[in-house]
Amino acid sequence: MTDAAIRFPGGFLWGAATSSYQIEGAVQQDGRGPSIWDTLGRVEGAIAGGDTGVVAADHYHRYREDVAMMASLGLGAYRFSIAWPRIQPDGSGAANQAGVDFYSRLTDELLAVGIEPMATLYHWDLPQALQDAGGWPERDTALRFADYAALVIDVLGDRISRWCTLNEPWCSSLLGYADGVHAPGIRDARQATRAIHHLLLAHGLAVKAMRTGPGQHELGIALNLAPVVAAPGAGPGSALDEPIRRLDGLRNRGWTEPILRGRYPDDALADLAEFGGLPVLAGDLEIIATSLDWLGVNYYHDMILEAAPGAVIADTPGLTGARLASPGVDATDMGWPITADGLRALLVDLTATYPDLPPLYVTENGAAYDDSLVDGAIHDARRGAHLDAHLRAA
Repeated sequence: MTDAAIRFPGGFLWGAATSSYQIEGAVQQDGRGPSIWDTLGRVEGAIAGGDTGVVAADHYHRYREDVAMMASLGLGAYRFSIAWPRIQPDGSGAANQAGVDFYSRLTDELLAVGIEPMATLYHWDLPQALQDAGGWPERDTALRFADYAALVIDVLGDRISRWCTLNEPWCSSLLGYADGVHAPGIRDARQATRAIHHLLLAHGLAVKAMRTGPGQHELGIALNLAPVVAAPGAGPGSALDEPIRRLDGLRNRGWTEPILRGRYPDDALADLAEFGGLPVLAGDLEIIATSLDWLGVNYYHDMILEAAPGAVIADTPGLTGARLASPGVDATDMGWPITADGLRALLVDLTATYPDLPPLYVTENGAAYDDSLVDGAIHDARRGAHLDAHLRAA
């Protein structure tokens, strides 16, 4: 970590983020219905160590202690996600009042200590009942999501002004339905292709529904974007040009273009045609491109590709002949490469590509390390250096 000081402008919003299934626990309490992650957690071998979110960090019962810790850290904002099955156990119908009451108490607790609540409507925990009806590959799920969004902003919109519709829809579609490493654990490129469009449609429909609710709100979406680059030494005109284009199309442009310009990239459309194509109906793209008040960028690392004849990348249907390069020694304990300058490159590229870009929030960044106690404390030098490098890049 360098000693040189860095300064951010006055009013810069410093915060932290979590997801509901990651921290809440209490998965069978107060009327909460099962989610697709509850279901996947019961599949033997699906989750490392057999872990589940049944207890997690027990935030549902310990939220007051957690908020007190946030205040002690000096956080100005907290982005949390609302568990859809806690509000609508079956994904539709009237609100479960006990679920609403929990998020109402959490919101009031945050406001009482001067922390701004920023709510995310969906961080991957689809009600299992909707997955049983087809999940995100079905258009009806997008319609149900809009109903859910309108319901939630109606009961919490008087105190929460900043809202995020979806967190990382790339994960929900391609990791959930193509790669199968995320819930619902399906490996079907055709289903993944349909899920891409219906998640984007859900976002647009939700924004429209929330605009009609009471109060003034700032609405956005959080995308996990990442520069796609060749491993060192590949050179121009290499065998990686096509894999890089294809991966960039599904990881980045396939989300930013419809949201910010109301169109899918031609090359991404062609790539997905072999998997049944995106199920776009008349008027969908106009809905998806409904104007936003902000865009969230979740950045963790560059996508570094190296040539590998015969290899496939399961979360990018049709991509062959390349694989993600080994990160080497400069990596987190999850094996993710540390590429802080990629954040700078990403933010610069976004503002150059989209002149009318709404305000940006870096809504996620950080590093996973296996913490250990030394003399009764976690000294955390690596995580501190990681955050320092990324703050300097921003």
